[in-house]
Amino acid sequence: MSNEFVKKFQSQETLESAIKFLWAAALLTLPVTSFRWFPFLGDTTYVRPMSLYPLAVLIPLLLIQWRRGKRLNWSGALIPLGMLILFLFTATSIGFLLDPIPLRGQMYFGRAIRALATIFIGLSFFVSAMWMNKDEDDLRFTVQWILAGLCLDLAWSALQQITFMGFLKKEMVTHWQLAFSMRELVRSNRVSGLAYEPAWLAGQLATIFFPFLFAATLTNYRVTKFKWLEPALLILSLGVLLATYSRGGLLTTIAAAALTFLLLGRDVISALWKWFVGGFRARLWDVILRVGLILSALGILAGAFIFLSQKEYISRLWQIDAESLSEYIVDIKAGARGAYTSGAYAAFEDHPWTGVGFGASGFYIYQNLPDWTLTTVPEIAKQLSPENRLYPNPKNLYVRLLAETGFIGFILYLAFQFYVLGDILSLLRHNQAWARFAVTSGVFAWMAITFYNFTQDSLATPNLWLVAGALVGLSANSLLKENS
Repeated sequence: MSNEFVKKFQSQETLESAIKFLWAAALLTLPVTSFRWFPFLGDTTYVRPMSLYPLAVLIPLLLIQWRRGKRLNWSGALIPLGMLILFLFTATSIGFLLDPIPLRGQMYFGRAIRALATIFIGLSFFVSAMWMNKDEDDLRFTVQWILAGLCLDLAWSALQQITFMGFLKKEMVTHWQLAFSMRELVRSNRVSGLAYEPAWLAGQLATIFFPFLFAATLTNYRVTKFKWLEPALLILSLGVLLATYSRGGLLTTIAAAALTFLLLGRDVISALWKWFVGGFRARLWDVILRVGLILSALGILAGAFIFLSQKEYISRLWQIDAESLSEYIVDIKAGARGAYTSGAYAAFEDHPWTGVGFGASGFYIYQNLPDWTLTTVPEIAKQLSPENRLYPNPKNLYVRLLAETGFIGFILYLAFQFYVLGDILSLLRHNQAWARFAVTSGVFAWMAITFYNFTQDSLATPNLWLVAGALVGLSANSLLKENS
């Protein structure tokens, strides 16, 4: 019985089933970004993707499958990515020579190890997505389980909103949430879903979920037999995005959607324009229908604006009467973020080519804070207190890369991103519905990530890697087929 079990476990069919199961589990758990039950991590480590657990088993199984002769995708995007990773080690080594003064118990070596770990966490999402997506069937499987995870996220977001409305006790729901998350319910009654905070949920929606929902609606391609599913999830997700009150998430989503629509939706725009204009030369009912659609669209936009403006955090954006840019940044409650970014950028100015070492920008932020932040930003005053143990971050990935890896590392990161964009656009040569869907979702995600990186600085978050990896895998397999 024991030998039969081992043989069955080692069979190719069983191995493929296990791989599919683990990939589905990783996608289903994507929304949980700060999973409580991680060993060897301190309380200040908030980026804890639950998906890492299934990925930790999935990647070795994929390598076993490769050793048995199963082909894996190897994209040219790995070349600039590999060069970036090698340079991160180089910049880190140079940072050791700078030997920054320890900050609040944090040593350079510890911060460097943590930073290097984040890039390998991100790499695990990129590589697994690349290896698990070779053709249309794989893409459909991936998107189906991503949407399943979205459904869980929407359900938990609805539970939070119900709690904020007073139908459930906050203490009880907080106890439920702390069973899996590092964070209790947000006290400002902003929906955070299964993520750590509302801004993280908005970032997930913009960079992972909206790309596929927007693409499905724009291209009329469906990954399930339910034609209504993607439009319904898109509407519900937009409602949750509004409930996060995340300024960065809202602007990122709007910008990515607008640019993607303008770049890839020309056929839809042309068809809609012809339909709209043609109706005014037809029956009265057609004219009424089109006027009604205009009024409905304006009503929805006005309703969203009124809903958002109820939150002072949002309305400050246009109600503040500031005399300078620094005043405006402080008045809209972005003073601390601007201060951290400015302090990190000063470190780049001092070490422009190789930076201060990967993960080390925090050692240089406090000493380079602008003068205006020391007197006008209460949060900075708290952080400068000797009793505070917080290690500061730049809050901007581009500035972080400039500060920690210099101009060279920044250019290598941009080279990788533009190579990914090229791989995505290369799928346009396939005149098929699934390829148009893939390109539209990929461009949306690429645009969203480009804007999202202005508001976050972690390389461990799956948002930056998952969709890009899946589209790169499709492109690499397509190119291999063409050349074989």
